[in-house]
Amino acid sequence: MLTFSIEAVRNVIARGIADANANGGFRDPHGGLSEIDNRKPGLWLVGDHGVYLCSNGRLAGVRPLVVYARECDPTRSDDWFEIKRRTFGGDDGVDFLDAVELERLMSAAPDATHMRFSRDDRAMTIDLIRL
Repeated sequence: MLTFSIEAVRNVIARGIADANANGGFRDPHGGLSEIDNRKPGLWLVGDHGVYLCSNGRLAGVRPLVVYARECDPTRSDDWFEIKRRTFGGDDGVDFLDAVELERLMSAAPDATHMRFSRDDRAMTIDLIRL
């Protein structure tokens, strides 16, 4: 499982929206998708050097906001690669998460402090928890 604070999730979404407003929209992580597929407010769950959330607004000479999962931050864990492989798979990848859907989920659990992602071969599950 991969855990992120709800505050961090909201910060990544807000940064993506601010970058999009300042720089002409949202980025498409896969290239070639239609405007409605991925070019809307949200965030990316990225698995490569660790697992992290990344803002999706277009950028102009700055880096996107990135927040690592508590369990899979290469700057804090020596077993980040094994955790990444178990929780995200051996290959690098990106999953887009719609901001509207995430906000709906977070609003339904106002006492939650963290968002937890788990996945298997078929699906990803998002749970809201209080730590």
